[in-house]
Amino acid sequence: MDITGSGVRVRQLQILREVMRAGSERLAAQVLRITQPAVSQNIKQLEETIGFALFRRENNRLIPTTKAWEFLRTIDAAFAGLDRIGPSIEFLRNNDTRLIGIAAPSAFSFVTLPRVVRRIREKSRSYAVQVKTGTYQQIADHVLNGRVDLGISRLPVDERILDWMPIGSATNVCLFPANHRFKTQQVVTAEDLVGEAIVDIDPQFASHQMSVNALRYMGTAPEIVVEYDANGHDIGYVMAGIGVSITNEIVAKEYANFGVEFRPFQPGAVYHYVVVWQKDRKMSDSLRFAVEQIAVAAGDRAA
Repeated sequence: MDITGSGVRVRQLQILREVMRAGSERLAAQVLRITQPAVSQNIKQLEETIGFALFRRENNRLIPTTKAWEFLRTIDAAFAGLDRIGPSIEFLRNNDTRLIGIAAPSAFSFVTLPRVVRRIREKSRSYAVQVKTGTYQQIADHVLNGRVDLGISRLPVDERILDWMPIGSATNVCLFPANHRFKTQQVVTAEDLVGEAIVDIDPQFASHQMSVNALRYMGTAPEIVVEYDANGHDIGYVMAGIGVSITNEIVAKEYANFGVEFRPFQPGAVYHYVVVWQKDRKMSDSLRFAVEQIAVAAGDRAA
């Protein structure tokens, strides 16, 4: 096949590339499984077509010219896309996908999702992962509308439109700076929050009900200094010593490298985490592997 308007053939560029990689026509011929004369003839024809020399001979060795090295950079850039065609065909032949979309609360991008992506990439460098974040409702919408393949969410989910697999359970915890007085306690209660600055999640979330409503039931007005709207947005304020936060154990363990601590919080609730996908979707090998790795990574967090 000719390169449009140049007279250069793709096969000639492939042969040039291998000659420069191998350092000799003989080794390039072995890689390409053609004869050495065929390699020499193609290089000669290529030089005639482009109008400048690609090699000079010194002591029976081929020495690429400066222009040859510059030309090679262009060739490599062009062949980079062609080199991906073979793996892409193989993925499609196996009803697989190279791009895996996962939606999860933003907090899961600290530990769990990086572990999942690393294991997916270790399986094959051809895989890429697209991550979307949001509330649990937004995660379900991403999955249902096909913007992602999988989602990390919590029960309950609508089993009429979603299939799911459990990946872990968690109870409420109080998150605080490492030097906070709560560090000496085994459990933090609603009574302990009296007078504490609180970094609080939006009222629609259950952890809000556990902490703020418990204080109000006691007849105490909570001191809310920051209100945020998605899991994962509290850690910076807690690290800065602005206040304490009520979250759950699975989310809190995503913060392991941030120098904060947590203790069980009472009254609390139990949260059941799941990975979800569209109802009755036929899962490719890559998606099944991704589901397995999400479960493994969540299990590591729970350990």
